[in-house]
Amino acid sequence: MLSYLEFQSERLLIRPTNLEDIDFIIELVNTPKWLKYIGNRCVLNESDATEYIQNKVISQFKRLGYGNYTLIRKEDGVKVGSAGLYDREGLTGVDIGFALLPQYEKLGYAFESSCIVRDAAFANFNLDYIGAITTKDNKDSQALLERLGLSFWKNINLPNDDEELQFFKLTKADWATIQTK
Repeated sequence: MLSYLEFQSERLLIRPTNLEDIDFIIELVNTPKWLKYIGNRCVLNESDATEYIQNKVISQFKRLGYGNYTLIRKEDGVKVGSAGLYDREGLTGVDIGFALLPQYEKLGYAFESSCIVRDAAFANFNLDYIGAITTKDNKDSQALLERLGLSFWKNINLPNDDEELQFFKLTKADWATIQTK
């Protein structure tokens, strides 16, 4: 089995999502905010989750060396959410994203983990820039992206989707400036 980078923050272990996360993924992708802001992935049972993890997550790790990471609280081993770098259909470049189970929102886990993932994008994976998409009404996500140093770039539409999304971007040069502050 191939091994991929794992990361740690003060409170979290940030490791590649794998087949040990089946039950967690079923729960996460069916939360109200996931369904509203990210979309229905039709992951309703163990078979669906296995297929989702193998075809969406593990295949991207094999192709690019990075992808979706499960966020595990160090103090008790509880899986609280995910963050990652995604090669999304319809987008040029790599997209940073994050999602938490509702009971772990507003505790700083999204910012803590996303800072680690953002830094890895440039320091470990040598990306030139990262992007992020969000719906116009997802103010919490927009605020977090701006805290991470991303700036609104333009409105976009993904293929076969009429909803206009906001696209945020952070270049490696701008990230380097953030690091020196």
